[in-house]
Amino acid sequence: MGRYLDEHDLHRFAKESRSIRIAGHATSIRLEAVFWEILERLAAAEGVSIAKLVTTLQEEAVEALDGAVNLASVLRTVCVLRQRERPPAPPESPGAS
Repeated sequence: MGRYLDEHDLHRFAKESRSIRIAGHATSIRLEAVFWEILERLAAAEGVSIAKLVTTLQEEAVEALDGAVNLASVLRTVCVLRQRERPPAPPESPGAS
């Protein structure tokens, strides 16, 4: 087996915290950078902000799962499932036209 990590930008593994307002309440969500990249592409494809996308996913999860959910886990799972369904285009390299 090859060295998988050598093939990827290691910054994508770094955790990033972002503050998002959900239902009028500010919250902080900590995810690996690669998940934020996927969420940004999903939000852009839907024509909404990341805050709106996260709010919608949180509301759907609470309804579907009958109560409190671990939002970071929901977001990671959605990203993985969406990648499996239809992988988004890779991010453009700096300087690409």
